[in-house]
This record gives sequence, C-alpha cells and structure tokens, in this order.
Amino acid sequence: MPEAVRNVLFICTGNSARSILGEVLMDHHGRGLFRGFSAGSAPKGAVHPLALQLLAEHGLRTEGLRSKPWDEFAAPSAPVMDFVFTVCDQAAGEVCPVWPGQPITAHWGIPDPAAADGSSAERMLAFREAFRAMETRIRLFMALPIAALDRLALTNRVAAIGRGGIDRTAGEAS
Repeated sequence: MPEAVRNVLFICTGNSARSILGEVLMDHHGRGLFRGFSAGSAPKGAVHPLALQLLAEHGLRTEGLRSKPWDEFAAPSAPVMDFVFTVCDQAAGEVCPVWPGQPITAHWGIPDPAAADGSSAERMLAFREAFRAMETRIRLFMALPIAALDRLALTNRVAAIGRGGIDRTAGEAS
C-alpha cells in the first residue's frame, strides 16, 4: 500500500520569499510523498520577484504561487497539515492558529533575503543563501525515518534540523 502524502506548511510573516521557497522545494524534492504549502501571518500580497527569478533559474515551478494568509490553512476545508515549520523569527513568536490535525511543528529560522540591502547581486546572493539553507533542511527532513519514529522523537528531530543539529555521521538531524 503506498504511503499517504504528507502535507508541510511553511510559515513566515510576509509569505513572499522564504516560505514560498520552502513550498516549492518541498513539492520538488518531495517525490510525491510530501506536498508543500506556504502562508504568512501578514502576507505581502505578492511573491518577491527575486524569489520567482531564482526558482525559474533552477527550473522549478513559479506558476500558481501567491502570498496568502495562514488563516486559509486553519479553516475546516483546508488540507490537514502533518508538519508546520516557521521560517522567520517573527512568525515563530506570534500566536499561530490552532492547526487541524495537530501537526508536528518546528522553527527553521532563515535570514530574510527580502530584507537584504545592497546591489542587485548582493540581494540575489541573500536569496541564494536562503534557498540553499531551505533545500538542505528539506533534504535532511526527507531523510528522516518518519514512519519509524514516534511523535516525540520526530518532533525532536525536526526541531534539531532548524537548529542546525546535524549528526554528520548518520546524515540525520540529532
């Protein structure tokens, strides 16, 4: 019997860059086992153009992406989330909605590339760094033996990924 697709929600305040990258990268690397979503507590209303440019450079989807409120995923008609990851410190400190299904949550803070100053090359570098950090965390997450871990162990492992607690010998979060 095939495994059920697990839904993963990435939350950031503005839902214009980091959480969008998480959504797309989870869909891409999820291989049909994970589906990515993103939302914000105070969405900007548009996806940052440099996020779209970077995704396109990597051959990843950009169609259908939009900046949306997290309330959409707390509604009874929303897909039930298995995991919810905050990717900015501000969103991590906010009072989140009660998520249907009691997903496992963790904070995976990544510096905001949309706040980067400097030349266009320096701003794009900030987006590339956020992309690499998110992709690394998603790959570590996907390598976890999710079905073999109890809820507490899984919660600890996904939290360790956000803290950079990686067991280099095992290739998993500690």
